[in-house]
Amino acid sequence: MTANTDQYLIEQIKLGDTQAFGVLVEKYKDYVFTIVVRVVKVREEAEEVAQDTFIKAFESLDSFRGESKFSSWLYSIAYRKALDRVRKNKRQQTTDLLEEITESDANTIDNALQLLEADERKEKIRQSIMQLPEIDATLITLYYFEDQSVKEIAEVTDLSEENIKVRLFRSRKKLFTLLQGYIQPKIVE
Repeated sequence: MTANTDQYLIEQIKLGDTQAFGVLVEKYKDYVFTIVVRVVKVREEAEEVAQDTFIKAFESLDSFRGESKFSSWLYSIAYRKALDRVRKNKRQQTTDLLEEITESDANTIDNALQLLEADERKEKIRQSIMQLPEIDATLITLYYFEDQSVKEIAEVTDLSEENIKVRLFRSRKKLFTLLQGYIQPKIVE
């Protein structure tokens, strides 16, 4: 139903109904901002890039062919705009090689996360995601928070599905390492 609603709104916009575009902006503004802020890392810049994303989407609406979901098309614009901003500001980040995560490490993190309060845990996860390089943060956000499939993410990022799977695996490992800094070992008496 969402795709049909989006398509109806797009047709209305093409017929000159600018209020219909306002409905799309309202519907997707939080998602677009989330993707953008994960890439550019600075809230004020993310707000500008999100606004630029919607301007670009409005100007390019005639090029939307409906072969993918409108949200994927819009996320693709947001992602590219965010990357452009990062390149412009020369804020490329480097990544460290990570050691293999063992199953016991995964169990330890699961147990430790259960000890944190829900709000504190969400904040620590958000902070950790913000420390990831922009591509990793974007993939984690799209896959886990926006419930995008690997195929949809491939449309947004122009990465192959296999590459996305590998990057998601590595991103989870990086996130795990970052989250370990927030976890206190349980003292057994």
